[in-house]
Amino acid sequence: MTGVSDTSAEKFRPALWTPGDWNAFFGFGTNILVNMLVLTGLLRFVLKMPDSIVFGRILPAMGLMMFLSTMYYAWLAYKLALKTGRSDVCALPSGISVPHMFVVTFVIMLPISLKTNDPIKGWEAGLVWVFFQSFILMIGGFIAPYIRKITPRAALLGTLAGVSITFISMRPALEMFLTPQIGLICFAIILVSWFGGVKYPKGIPAGLIAIAAGMLIAWGSTLFGFSIGGMSLEKVTGAFAHFGFSVPIPAFGHVFSGFEFLGIILVTAIPFGIYDLVEAMDNVESAEAAGDHFPTTQVLTADGVVSLIGCLMGNPFINAVYIGHPGWKAMGGRIGYSAATGLMVIVLSWFGIVALMLALIPLVAISPILLYIGMLIGAQAFQTTPTHHAPAIALALTPHLAAWAKTLIDGALGAAGTTAAAVGFDKMAMQGVIYHGLEVMGGGAILSGLILGAIGVFIVDREFVKASAFALAGAVLTFFGFMHGEAVGFAVTPSVALAYAMVAAFLYGLSRQSIGMTVPAPAPKPAAAPAE
Repeated sequence: MTGVSDTSAEKFRPALWTPGDWNAFFGFGTNILVNMLVLTGLLRFVLKMPDSIVFGRILPAMGLMMFLSTMYYAWLAYKLALKTGRSDVCALPSGISVPHMFVVTFVIMLPISLKTNDPIKGWEAGLVWVFFQSFILMIGGFIAPYIRKITPRAALLGTLAGVSITFISMRPALEMFLTPQIGLICFAIILVSWFGGVKYPKGIPAGLIAIAAGMLIAWGSTLFGFSIGGMSLEKVTGAFAHFGFSVPIPAFGHVFSGFEFLGIILVTAIPFGIYDLVEAMDNVESAEAAGDHFPTTQVLTADGVVSLIGCLMGNPFINAVYIGHPGWKAMGGRIGYSAATGLMVIVLSWFGIVALMLALIPLVAISPILLYIGMLIGAQAFQTTPTHHAPAIALALTPHLAAWAKTLIDGALGAAGTTAAAVGFDKMAMQGVIYHGLEVMGGGAILSGLILGAIGVFIVDREFVKASAFALAGAVLTFFGFMHGEAVGFAVTPSVALAYAMVAAFLYGLSRQSIGMTVPAPAPKPAAAPAE
């Protein structure tokens, strides 16, 4: 129904549940379930967070946030259906932002947990990260179009690709090869479906099949005494201890305690807040192309408000509108699938059921999903931008490689009971490890990658004024420690800031010269096909 009279529109009431909602619910619900299992595994096994915090504070708060989000978007779809008199309106999918789940874990919470030897401090830092991201989202509806206009897509996606390849992909990849009997098999199951397009029987999601295969191998090996995957009945029995009823409670004190790490947090919160704005706008546009127009400002504000509520209740992960609305709509999803997913999350998170699922599922069966996410984000940077911007994307990756290498070196030296300063930068340089270079280049890698990527794009396109402007922005950001520094301050790395200023002057000088340069024609832009 595309148009109705005023009288019939008044009588029309959208259906809250349709047969197609079952398909969308099982598909989208499985996606959310896998994300919850990954998230819980990161909290328990990477961050070493106490179970009392994971199951008693974080998961209940996350469940509340996702419940509010999915219910709001179901209501927004209901309003749109009522307004237009259409029965085919599909709610926007939403949930924990998958890229940011890993970023806040590996870039914010893990380094601070290791530095302070206190995972609670890492949790508090994550809360502050979401606190600032929430406000960026809430006000972003007014500034997002401008930011999107001036920042090249290759720069935004290039710096995100750097995070995904290093801090998201590498650890899961290494874990996979420690238990290849499960890791590689699950990885193949996922790849042939999500990249190869293979459809499994009855439309069962690939992530669910991979997890089931991992469980079968792990528990089968345990039955025969090989213990591949580390499964045991003792873990399952212990998981029942987490059964109960935990509701979210305010975490205001923990939020404000995390402000001591504000300088480190702002370095990533600001650029990723900008990325959130662009991503949300893209996904709303995608829904509109599928026939459902949702107001961008309302969507961004809702993401910010529910993320802030979750943060103040103890959840260090931000909410996001997912890509994929046209897919769920084509599957038959309408309004009910979104609300049903929210109810499912409440049950899983408030009753401690996630702990049992983790005791039954080997973590290495989930690792391939993380590697897939990293591959997807990395590939997206090259696939959805002009091909002649590829060198700029490669440039945007380099600060993240430096930051990742420094993290590994610091961890190895810490395990040996020493530090880089104690060993001596000169001695390390003699062995080919230019530690101080890694430290400077990798500081504030998110912004460094974005600025370098943008400079690269505009130089490739010979738009030297714009390149100069980004170089000048790099000088200012570096001077105050947002780039190439460990924390925000004053004159943090003045020599690097001066170098950026000199580059800005050089590029601006080029723009004023008539040297007969011609701008290359832009390469055709391929169709974007990312997955959440």
